[in-house]
Amino acid sequence: MMDKYFSGRGAQVNPHNRFIKNSYVQEFSEMIDEEMLQEEQTQYIEVFPKTIVNKVKSPDIQGMYSMNPYQGCEHGCLYCYARTTHEYWGYSSGLDFERKILVKKNAPELLEKAFQKKNWEASPIMLSGNTDCYQPIERKLGITRKILEVCLKYKHPVSLITKNALILRDLDIIFELAKLNLVHVMVTITSLNEELRQKMEPRTVTYKNRLKVVKHLTDAGVAVGIMNAPIIPGLNSHEIPEVIKAAAENGATAAGYTIVRLNGAIADVFKDWLHKNFPDRADKVWNHIKSCHGGQVNDSRFGKRTSGEGKIAESIRSLFKMAMKKYMHGKDNKFEFDIESFDKNRKDIFLLQQLPKKSLWTKNQYSLFEE
Repeated sequence: MMDKYFSGRGAQVNPHNRFIKNSYVQEFSEMIDEEMLQEEQTQYIEVFPKTIVNKVKSPDIQGMYSMNPYQGCEHGCLYCYARTTHEYWGYSSGLDFERKILVKKNAPELLEKAFQKKNWEASPIMLSGNTDCYQPIERKLGITRKILEVCLKYKHPVSLITKNALILRDLDIIFELAKLNLVHVMVTITSLNEELRQKMEPRTVTYKNRLKVVKHLTDAGVAVGIMNAPIIPGLNSHEIPEVIKAAAENGATAAGYTIVRLNGAIADVFKDWLHKNFPDRADKVWNHIKSCHGGQVNDSRFGKRTSGEGKIAESIRSLFKMAMKKYMHGKDNKFEFDIESFDKNRKDIFLLQQLPKKSLWTKNQYSLFEE
């Protein structure tokens, strides 16, 4: 008999945190206490960082900053490489990552202080480098929206990647940024199979709503692409052409992909989930992943960690190239941020006391949809 399955969660276990020597476990279900029952609810924990922007040092992504208004993510995506970062906070990369969300309410203030430094050099800021900046709690807290307001105020370039339709709430600000070539958006679309999406990414919006996000942003004049990621051989790898086609039909002008890599304790989380949800092909999928990373389920080498190597990785690469040539050929997929306006604008920033209360883009012109 399978252990209890946590509906609405991706991870089904809390693997051991490598930084913690001791831990407690529930041995008798009939003696469960109130504290453990509360563990099933999402907790939001405010933290107070002193800095918020990080320079991306990876040669895979050059010339950018990243910032994360949230640590941990309630979306619960099984494969998320950021899960292991939760261990540095004393939590697990499994269920804790989805149920204990660290909130940085002072992120907009810290960003503005960074912009005010004389030695600050403008370069696109990626929201977010780890966890989704539009995860559910953002609807209430609005930290990401305030960050975008700061970027618009200082005319600083920003890049957004999300799988949540909540981004359309901020279309007024994004529209203004887009007019100045200050924003680029990537929407993650992992699968067009809704049953698979629900299992892999339990608290995200449907793939149909993600395609609507692409369409709405495109219609607003925003540069939009999609990330078909991660590709899990044996689960969603065969969907690449259809995902690219659907994205192109809705206005996307760029696309990328990554092959899943299971770093650290994520391997245990993923393997447990795989056997519980796909027992008939779990071993096959697991071995396919290993074949893409030299016999391991993770490869941390720059240049190889997201693209993989070997026959299966090469077949995925070929399928992606074919789909791009067929469905996105001729599309204008080149986008250049305006990085010069920041310095010019900062000199006159004292004239900008506050953002305009009304955007040129109104709801009368455009009909947003709820998730």
